[in-house]
Amino acid sequence: MNSADNSADNLIHGIEPYQEKAREKYMNPNQVDHFRNILVAWKQNLLEEVSRTIHLMQDENINHPDPNDRASQETDMSLELRNRDRERKLLKKIEQTIIRVDNDDYGWCDRCGIEIGIRRLEARPTAELCVDCKTLNEIKERQMI
Repeated sequence: MNSADNSADNLIHGIEPYQEKAREKYMNPNQVDHFRNILVAWKQNLLEEVSRTIHLMQDENINHPDPNDRASQETDMSLELRNRDRERKLLKKIEQTIIRVDNDDYGWCDRCGIEIGIRRLEARPTAELCVDCKTLNEIKERQMI
C-alpha cells in the first residue's frame, strides 16, 4: 500500500483529519470550519445515495414473471428502503448538528459542559456527549433492560 492509499483511508467524509496546533483554543474558527465541512460533506454524500436509490428503484421497477425473482427484487428494495430510512434520520441529525455549529453550541457535552474532543467529534461528528457521559448513559441503558 502506498502513502496515497493510506492518506485516503484517513479521510473523514473526504476531509483530512484536523491537525491541532500547540496551545490552540478549543472550537476556534478553524476547528468550527473543519467540522462544518465534515458535516456538509457527509450530508451531501447521503443525499447522493438517496438520489441513486430513487434512480435504481425507477430503473428496476420491472415486474418479473418468476415469483423467486420478484421476491428477491422485493427483498432487495425493502432492505434499500430500510437503509434510506435510517439515512433520512441521520440526515436530520446532521442538519440539527449544523445548526449547533452555527449557534456556537457545538463540541461541548450537553450533560456536563466539558469539551467533547476533536478526535471523538471526527469519529462521530454528531456526538452530543463526552465519552464519560456517553459511557454512563450506556451503562444506565443496559441496567434498564
